[in-house]
Amino acid sequence: MLTERQELILKTIIKDFTQTHEPVGSKTVMSQLPMKVSSATIRNEMAVLEEQGLIEKTHSSSGRIPSSDGYRYYLDHLVEPLQLPESIYNQIVCQLDRPFHQVNEIVQEAAKILSDLTNYTAFAEGPESRHVLITGFRIVPLSNRQVMAILVTNNGNVQSQVYSLPRFTNGEEIEKAVRLINDELVGKSLSAVSPEMLSELVNRQLGGNADDLLSLLSDVLKDAASEQMYVDGQINLLNNATGNVQDIRSLYEMFDQNDMISSLLSFEGDGNDEHFPVQVKLGSELPSDLLKNYSLLTASYSVGSHGRGTIALLGPTNMPYSQMIGLMEYFRQELAKKLLDYYGKFQ
Repeated sequence: MLTERQELILKTIIKDFTQTHEPVGSKTVMSQLPMKVSSATIRNEMAVLEEQGLIEKTHSSSGRIPSSDGYRYYLDHLVEPLQLPESIYNQIVCQLDRPFHQVNEIVQEAAKILSDLTNYTAFAEGPESRHVLITGFRIVPLSNRQVMAILVTNNGNVQSQVYSLPRFTNGEEIEKAVRLINDELVGKSLSAVSPEMLSELVNRQLGGNADDLLSLLSDVLKDAASEQMYVDGQINLLNNATGNVQDIRSLYEMFDQNDMISSLLSFEGDGNDEHFPVQVKLGSELPSDLLKNYSLLTASYSVGSHGRGTIALLGPTNMPYSQMIGLMEYFRQELAKKLLDYYGKFQ
């Protein structure tokens, strides 16, 4: 552990570097410390911090910048969430207060709000859907060979997909499938409908083109049960990109891969810990070398019996952590309130 004075110096260097993006010298630190300390003493303390790998000397200046370990120490021991301006709180409440027709619309808007407020890349994942109940199923003809399958759940979500039907599938078989689903599956949770149950029902009662109809139904149920992930502000990645064109292209492609995003947003720690609700991973702790100059802030939010969701921000390593953590703490609570209010309409 560092001494109180060393912690103050490290905190000052990080704060100043975040604002100016320039190496910080001893005189700059001296002018900002709350106690009277000589420039020579500060230089000695900075040398100690450098020996411990918490700050680094750049080749072009005698000033210092925080190292990855320095940021980690700061985040683990020194950072304090800041209260945001009232205008920011009002903006969040206002944008979340407009009418929404589905949970997914709220979650998608959450990613947009976070990105707009920070100019970073934002992620929002909706609450778990496994315990949502099926309330209805419809198939709407679009043309001779195309239909739209529509699944409705008790949280107000509507999942729809367009399918091309097999050549020999007739309207009577389709109607029989709809009756089957509404008779057998309505009232069951999405998690209770296993592939084995679905296969047994369809094959026992439909025959003929059962495999094609089973595939159609399985796809709709799978999409309805999956957590919806939204990303906004990908263009902001360019603000901190230092690699070549191929690296930038690879970075963009990364966010088209759901598995990669899920891996990125998975984090250790108790999401119920109200003292540390926001987790921070630095670039060296992220799963791709393409993200070495970035940091990821992740927070979960609870919607009671409806499950938990996740919000996240990906920005530069030298982001203003106090402000961003304060924003994330407030935002996750407001998003949970909005979703609970929405779910309440269906109870």
